[in-house]
Order: sequence, then structure tokens, then C-alpha cells
Amino acid sequence: MHDQQQHDVLIIGSGAAGLSLAIKLADHANVAVLSKEALTEGATLYAQGGVSAVLDEHDSIESHLEDTLITGAGLCDSNIVRFVVERAHKSIDWLVDQGVDFTRAHEDGGTDSPFHLHKEGGHSHRRIIHAADATGKEIATTLESRVRSHPNIDLFEHHIAVDLITRQKLGKPGNKCLGAYVLDVINNKVNVFSAHHVILATGGAGKAYLYTSNPDSCTGDGIAMAWRAGCRIANMEFIQFHPTCLYHPMAKSFLISEALRGEGAKLILENGESFMHRYDSREELAPRDVVARAIDYEMKRLGHDCVYLDISHKSKEFIKQHFPTINKRCLDLGIDMASEPIPVVPAAHYTCGGVMIDKKGQTDISSLYAIGEVSCSGLHGANRMASNSLLECIVFAHAAFKDIRQSLSAKETIEKLPEWDESRVTDSDEEVVVSHNWDEIRRFMWDYVGIVRTTKRLQRAQRRIKLLKSEVTDYYGNFRISKDLVELRNLLVVADLIVESALKRKESRGLHYTVDFPVADTADKAVNTIIESKDSKNGNAAA
Repeated sequence: MHDQQQHDVLIIGSGAAGLSLAIKLADHANVAVLSKEALTEGATLYAQGGVSAVLDEHDSIESHLEDTLITGAGLCDSNIVRFVVERAHKSIDWLVDQGVDFTRAHEDGGTDSPFHLHKEGGHSHRRIIHAADATGKEIATTLESRVRSHPNIDLFEHHIAVDLITRQKLGKPGNKCLGAYVLDVINNKVNVFSAHHVILATGGAGKAYLYTSNPDSCTGDGIAMAWRAGCRIANMEFIQFHPTCLYHPMAKSFLISEALRGEGAKLILENGESFMHRYDSREELAPRDVVARAIDYEMKRLGHDCVYLDISHKSKEFIKQHFPTINKRCLDLGIDMASEPIPVVPAAHYTCGGVMIDKKGQTDISSLYAIGEVSCSGLHGANRMASNSLLECIVFAHAAFKDIRQSLSAKETIEKLPEWDESRVTDSDEEVVVSHNWDEIRRFMWDYVGIVRTTKRLQRAQRRIKLLKSEVTDYYGNFRISKDLVELRNLLVVADLIVESALKRKESRGLHYTVDFPVADTADKAVNTIIESKDSKNGNAAA
């Protein structure tokens, strides 16, 4: 019997969304924050570009709105887009108040903002506020220092949520979230965390793919847990592939920021020939889906392993000042970006779909919220515009904070929840099954459910998923769980949702491109792909 952890609020995830919400709530409630790894080890830490916001008098809310809607290819919720972009300036002010040190304007800034602003793909103005080329690191470490020093925030690093506990799973009326079963990775024990409010801030699912810009922690845990609890999941076919990840055997997951293209970097082939003009009039600053498909096509056409990004027309001083992190990483690998092009390939980068939420961040289940990349808010539609993701994290953290704060005064008693049941399981003697299955998922997702899809490829992936799910379900039911097994189980759910969603969409739109339906549906209004849980009791946490 373990002591149950009881808090007013349980936040699962410790990126920009989760930590922002924790800081906002900490003066009003007792907050627990779970982190799978060290506190800041997540996608936020590795975000290079910045945060999009209208900060220059030559820019406008209407322009930011229109750019987002165009990039989203007809699937954005315009009310949500307006809701987010109108709150961007205040979100930046809040980050500055927390101590985030954004890069100040240089003489060549090109705007009247006190901050230097980049321009990225899909944006018609310079509106990307950044901290050199390591914005995510600056935000993550600043927020970390705030949460570590607050007495009302309890931090649980190296803890991974296994499943949500809901009234429905316990056979009680009404589907309210009551807490979660959580694996303490260091001590390999599953504990019960109960709370009045539970927030999923677990990020995306890039690790479902063999090549990804995401860190190892991005295994779709929140999406899978919400699905098993009965939440609707939307638009999972829209996986954004970042066009430019560094191609080098020692450069795992290293992103080459879109800001380079914003400063004039050109995509070229091995022979020095540029090619983006053949695909889009915006060339290198076309939205990411267009650029990623163009690179993918050129690589396949020529049988090349990569293409190249050339910013050597800029001076060494300019590159050191604007892109110190990228420059240092490239130099460490023997690439001098001031004098030679950088080898790049597309990689899975961002999950545009996720757990369906409303304007307050609420899911279909009472007391359960989802914010940041784990959610599907309506902001991104069929393709996320660069640097709108960190903005979404801060805006929806504040929206969830306002909603939760209103209900904190009417505290109900936190009920005692059932302990995790390990009475019928044993230690595994076949951990190799987990690593082999994990590897297989990521390979067939890359081969069959990647940048360019066909119905036959998707069906092939679906058959593999069905077999693997059967194996993993059997394994999960018989052996003590481990972090790898929890993540594998979640990746399979997410892979299944991506494939099912992709098969449902009989058109090409935004990030979903299929050879069998190469054009967008001409219907007046594009529709979201919504998948409803067939059995909301599926995966009962104590099983």
C-alpha cells in the first residue's frame, strides 16, 4: 500500500504549457507537476524559432489571423484563431515579466519593436519574437526557475502517467477525471495521484516516426490516455514534417530553424541548383507542408539522401549573432555554415491534431483539460504556421487557469482511489519484445504514413498495428510495467489514430497528401476528422 498523492491540481507534462499553468495557479492552489524526464526535457527545450505575435505597428491582428487561416488550409476554427492571436501580445508581456530574455532589436531589425523579430514560412510580416536561435531553451529554463522556487508546486521528475482514473472507469455515474496512476520510474512503483483538476500537457507524438525533430519523450502519452478515457480525438492525420533537420549521423533530432530561410537561406541540390521556385511562388517561405513535400520529391527523384540549405551569402558575424546555437552545432560536426551549405532532410515535427478541447482547454471529460501540442484546439487546422505553437501553449494555459481558478473555491473532498493492481503480473523476461516492437512501429510509420501517402500503404500499416496491438496488450496484461512499455502502448494507440484518420480523409489537404486523392475536396466547408472512442472503458487503468 502506497500513500496517495492528493493535490488541488495535477499537471501531467512540464513544457511551456504545463509550467505556465503551474505558475499561474500556484498562488491559488496546491499543484503537482509530473515530468517524464528531468523537468525541462521536452519539445519546448529544443524549440529554436520563437513565438509569433503582432508586436510591430506595421503588422496587424487581421494579418496574423489571415496568415494562420491560409496556412491551415480551410480547417482552422476562425474564432479560435482570433482568440489566440488577440492574446499574443499579453502572452509575450507575461513571459517577459517571468524573466524571459528575448533578443532585442538590432540596427537591421526592420521593425519598430524593441525586440528583434524574425519572419518565417507562412507569415506576411516579421512577427517572431525569439531568444537568438534557442527560444525554447530560454523559455523552459526561465519557467523552471519559477516553479522550482514556489512553495505551492510539488515537482515529480522521472514520473510517467500510465492512465487516467475516471468515475466511468470505476463504474460510477458521470465521467469525471479523478486523477491518474503514475509510474515512479526510478523506484519502478505505480502510485495513485488524485486531484480536483487534471491537465494533460504532454506534448506531441513525433516518436511514432523513425526520423523526428522531437526528443525521446514525445510518445503521444496524453493523446493515448485521453482516448482510453473516452475523449474524442481530432485531425490526427495532420502530422507536420519540418522540412529542415540536420542530416548527419551524429546529429540526432537537431533542427535547422525556419528562421534561416526567413533570413534568405536557399534550398539547393547537390549540384548547387535551387528548386523551390518550381513548387511555390513563395519559394523557401512557403508553408512547411509545401517545402517538406518538395524536398521529399527531389530526394526520391534523384535518389539522394538529403538536400542542402545555403546561407553562406551572409557574413560570419551575422550568422554568429543570429544563429549561435545552430552555428556551434554545425561547426562541432565539421560544417561551416558561413562558407558551405548544410545537409538537411524533413523529419516528423509537430502533431496538429489531438484531444478535442473548447476555448477553456476543457476536454469531453469533466475536470480534465488538455493544453499545448497534446490538444486539438482549432488553431492549426490542416497545417500549423511556424511559431504559433508556443503561443498556443501560453494562451491556453491562461484560459485553463481562469476556468480552474473559478472553481477552486468550491472544493469537494478528494476521494480515495483504488490502488494499482499488480497481483496477477510477473517480471518480464523478454524486454527485447518491447524494443523490437517500438522499432518496427517507427519504421513502418515512416515508410507508409509519412509525407506522401497511398491507401495501400495506409492499409499495410493498419494491419501491422493490429498485430502489434494484440502482442502488446497481452504483454501489458501479464508483466510489470516499465517506462518503455507504457510509451510503446501509447505509441501504438497514436499510430492507430493517425492511420485511421488518414484513411478517413478522401482528399489531400494541408499536411495530409495522398496519391490516391491528390486534390482537396471542393465542398464548401472542410470538415475535421473526429474519432470517437468505441469503448471509453478500454484500457482500464488497473487492468
